[in-house]
Amino acid sequence: MTRAEQVIERAMTAVAASRAIREAEAQRRRETFQKIQIANQRRPNIPKGIQLPLDLH
Repeated sequence: MTRAEQVIERAMTAVAASRAIREAEAQRRRETFQKIQIANQRRPNIPKGIQLPLDLH
């Protein structure tokens, strides 16, 4: 393997590692955003001025 081929191989390895990290972070962001979306959908609609009962038993 010539010197140029070795440099190209190292560069391709670095690009592949960078892409894997970027895709993993993108997946984590998608999962987090989905959790936020689900939390926003479950928000109950409570009219203002109504006192809710508090069961302390």
